[in-house]
Amino acid sequence: MSTPIYLDFAAATPLDELALTAMQPYFADKFYNPSAVYQSARNVRRDLEDARARVADVLGAKDQEIIFTAGGTEANNIAIEGIMRQFPDGNIVVSSIEHESVLEPAKHYECRVAPVTEKGFVDVDKLEKLIDEKTVLISVMYANNEIGTIQPIKEIASLIAKKRSQRANYSLPTSHYPLILHTDACQAANFLDLHVSRLGIDLMTLNGGKIYAAKQSGCLYVRAGVELEPLVRGGGQESSLRSGTENVSSIMAFATMLQNVQAERKEESARLKDLSDSMFTTLSQNIPNLTLNGDSQKRLPNNLNILIPGIDGERVLLELDEAGVMVATGSACTASNDAPSHVLLAIGLKEAEANSSLRITLGRTTTSEQITKVAQIISSTINAHVSLL
Repeated sequence: MSTPIYLDFAAATPLDELALTAMQPYFADKFYNPSAVYQSARNVRRDLEDARARVADVLGAKDQEIIFTAGGTEANNIAIEGIMRQFPDGNIVVSSIEHESVLEPAKHYECRVAPVTEKGFVDVDKLEKLIDEKTVLISVMYANNEIGTIQPIKEIASLIAKKRSQRANYSLPTSHYPLILHTDACQAANFLDLHVSRLGIDLMTLNGGKIYAAKQSGCLYVRAGVELEPLVRGGGQESSLRSGTENVSSIMAFATMLQNVQAERKEESARLKDLSDSMFTTLSQNIPNLTLNGDSQKRLPNNLNILIPGIDGERVLLELDEAGVMVATGSACTASNDAPSHVLLAIGLKEAEANSSLRITLGRTTTSEQITKVAQIISSTINAHVSLL
């Protein structure tokens, strides 16, 4: 049997050799608790703070603005709960296509949902109308994990800055409420600019498991001056926002790979766009009525989310797996849920259409030979499926 071809990089990325090399010393030789006082532990603390400085340098941030977490879900929860617990009578505005780790904690407060267009873009005018004097947090993901649409974060940041300035002139009981912008950038880190000043954001989530580092690693950028309520209390690590002994080995891998993917993002984006365009062209030629979910231009270069009317996406997924091709029907985080993708429903697809969609996401190990082979396998599998309808 030939080697299976993996095209679900939005779900997880393989650990890069650079990441493994960065991690290995901390498995055994440098196992010390970085909070201990003896020299060996202080050396580990020095390495940890060096990793923090490297992450901060990539983001154009201050070292103390980087809070290491156990991945994107935890960082999103710290961002949302950390703000909203301080203002329980305030409200939060989120887009309709956010990850579940944003939508679920937001549901515990007054949550207003900003709609998206049929291409998956947040309607900024409608977003603005949802913001009132009691809004304290807006959370809009940088790039969507299912359809790859890249949101106008800078435009949204400009809107928030304007609203913040207007609020300062109010004479209302809520005039002291902050107006904070959070973005989940887990899927964006491989391909887009992460400089926080250029983006204009206050909080940003990153996930090591999406950038060829270790799973259960990542960080939350917290702009200086933004106050958060901690979810986990204890020894006061990570500026008292994330108590518990730091996972130094995974942090080292995260910092190393964040530097690496950001340094290579332009070249890798161009390479993967060529491959994804090639695959889409072949699939479009071979499969009748195939369409692209999301926007064709302002999308992540590695993302293809395709709709083939009439197919059973789950059945096709299993058939492709048997043929040695690993793709997805949507977010891996909701794969155990039989409900259709909330992202696809939000862009206007009917349930049957959402269930007839496939997500194909490329990565740094993807080759042109693989794309040619997979395009042929997907075409033949789907056409055989359609012929039975």
